[in-house]
Amino acid sequence: MRRLLLAAAALVVGIAAAAEAGPVLDRVRANNTVRCGVGDSVAGFSLPDSRGEWHGLDVDYCRAIASAVLGDPRRVTFVPLTLQTRFTALSSGEVDVLARDTVWTLSRDVSLGVAFVGTSFYTGTGVMVRRASGVARMDQLDGATICASQGGSNLPEVADFLRTRNLAFTPITFDRFATVLEAFLGGRCDAVTAGAADLGAAVSVQVANPRDYLVLPEVLSRDPYGPAVARGDMGWFSIARWTLFALIEAEERGVTQANARQMVASATDPALRRLLGAEENLGGMLGRHATGWYA
Repeated sequence: MRRLLLAAAALVVGIAAAAEAGPVLDRVRANNTVRCGVGDSVAGFSLPDSRGEWHGLDVDYCRAIASAVLGDPRRVTFVPLTLQTRFTALSSGEVDVLARDTVWTLSRDVSLGVAFVGTSFYTGTGVMVRRASGVARMDQLDGATICASQGGSNLPEVADFLRTRNLAFTPITFDRFATVLEAFLGGRCDAVTAGAADLGAAVSVQVANPRDYLVLPEVLSRDPYGPAVARGDMGWFSIARWTLFALIEAEERGVTQANARQMVASATDPALRRLLGAEENLGGMLGRHATGWYA
């Protein structure tokens, strides 16, 4: 995702900065920052390092929006949110956009006052165990104690899987994935459930002895992760959506911050030239002419 971020200003600022001002964009410009709701526990999505610098897929998406509307990827205020508080914070205006390894579901999309702008990542519910337990499949979890995050969809999916097989389990929940992982590593539970990608990242980055743990091969769902905004401001929705789409297109076409200017001058592919703002002024569809500015 880092490569996508580097291309963001080149691809999106001419579009998003041209949008007609709406309530959220006015607020963002007045504050001179994009308040982005993120997690703070999952490597690969949103996690601060030892120096307090944020990293991950969701973090880079937030920085891309800041590039688009404020011309500076550093103009982001990261607001850590739990699974239980994330939607309330978004709908109440505490944050301008939610980018927090969140599953896009029908019920969330139609009943919470939020709108998902697209899919940034696909994963599904997984389970991690200690290799020493001898468990190699989910149907061997009978009687297990399973740790999970409160307010997420993973524990209910594991519960459905086990109960349909008449297997018993004991759930233990915590408000943050970091606490869930700590409880599992400390021996409070036999297994931990989260997105399979989240667990894979935890094994790779957040545990001392990765070989001691196993993410089971079953994936119980096909979950689209995506950013969301509050309903009611179509201009801001369009900015959030087309920032995401531009980044995906940039990844597919190999556009980076380092080569964007050169591509504008030399590209002959009409689709690529449209993406780079060199043809058809796509930014004008959102209100004004593209700025022509590249980071």
